[in-house]
Amino acid sequence: MKKIFALLFIVSITVGCDQQKTDKDSVNQEQNTAALWEENPWPEIRKKRIQTLLPNALKQAEVEAWLTICRENNNDPIADHIGGENAGGTAAFLFYNDAQGFNSVVFSPSGEATALDELDIHDEVVSVERGSSAVQQAADFITEKNFEKVAINTSETNAMADGLTYSQHQELKKYLADFKGELVSSTEVVYQWLSIKLPEEVEILRNAAQLTADWQVEAYKQVKPGVSTDADLAKFLKNKMAEYGVKDGWAPAQNPNVNSGADRGHSHATDKVIMPGDVIQIDFGIKLYDRWVSDIQRFAYVLKEGETKAPPTIQQYWESGKAGNRAALAAMKPGVKGVEVDRAQRVLMEKAGSEYVMWSTGHPVGYVAHDVGPNLGGSQASHVRPAAQRELKEGMTFAFDGFHAWKLNEKDLKTISVEEMAVVTNDGAEYLIEPQEELILVSGE
Repeated sequence: MKKIFALLFIVSITVGCDQQKTDKDSVNQEQNTAALWEENPWPEIRKKRIQTLLPNALKQAEVEAWLTICRENNNDPIADHIGGENAGGTAAFLFYNDAQGFNSVVFSPSGEATALDELDIHDEVVSVERGSSAVQQAADFITEKNFEKVAINTSETNAMADGLTYSQHQELKKYLADFKGELVSSTEVVYQWLSIKLPEEVEILRNAAQLTADWQVEAYKQVKPGVSTDADLAKFLKNKMAEYGVKDGWAPAQNPNVNSGADRGHSHATDKVIMPGDVIQIDFGIKLYDRWVSDIQRFAYVLKEGETKAPPTIQQYWESGKAGNRAALAAMKPGVKGVEVDRAQRVLMEKAGSEYVMWSTGHPVGYVAHDVGPNLGGSQASHVRPAAQRELKEGMTFAFDGFHAWKLNEKDLKTISVEEMAVVTNDGAEYLIEPQEELILVSGE
């Protein structure tokens, strides 16, 4: 069973000091940071998500049933959320609400049905003998139940809800020739289900966020102005990931993105040498248990000779970005649209004289860095994406920024994007970890 460390300490943000550690200090730190190993909680969390969140997702989507077809090698993207990740032969997973309540039944090839049944995820696993079609048996069941609306995995907007292939779709329609109800997209089912995280998942995301932030602070302690490069800091963070056995939060080639120069957008760390006067951005995310993802940024200023703090202009930019982040958090609560959260911090950007920033204020984060849920953007766009018109709900988790951008020269911009993670509560939202309050100061001493 895959295991990872759960971190129990918070690294000090003091940078530039060379602390001497005794053997006793090292032992204590090892006990505090690496003593706790945990079994992968996904199997139990997955089961709970199906039992407690999926029934309401079907209701919110206004469908009675949801059908997913799983198979080997070219599986449905939602497969491991429903227990279909080990499918060999074609299997049909059906979830539905009826007068008796919520139900889940799987029509599985006989060679795999026993193992699937032993996972105890579903109410019933029907063994389909060789030579028979699991899809046909599922279709017969759907026809017999006389559902009015059944969601299937076709979607124009959500890749997680678009796993049904053309040939599978054709086969399903053939077997449903006598079905009087309607087949609809599962976009809304998947949205309603995946956008909400259980409290147990929020705690895992909290741990992931803390690790991510702590390691960035450690990385800044390694900086030697005039010598260290952005790529050196990225390498340090890659080594931390390897040491703790965690994976990248997004594409490995661009995680982490360390940038001490002009804005480069989503990109890789380069060999640019970090110099006094630079503002350094680290955008970094990790994946715990091969499942839950963080997305946190931390910023530092490299002191010039004779400086003991950031100059007033840089400090002003930092305070502006931080204020935007705090305004976005204050705007988050159930019932508020994503575009309204974006607008809350854009107002402050305008007052502070920030240059235009094309990025959305925030995005859902959880199973991937850009997860299913409302987009926190659109207030300055020519058109608002549908996801930005969606309302926030309790249990949704976000990574979001407060922006301030300024011109370095005629063509280059530099943006401070104070990115934190938060969860929506019943009456507001709260940070997953303590947010960055001050610029980290890097000295050459």
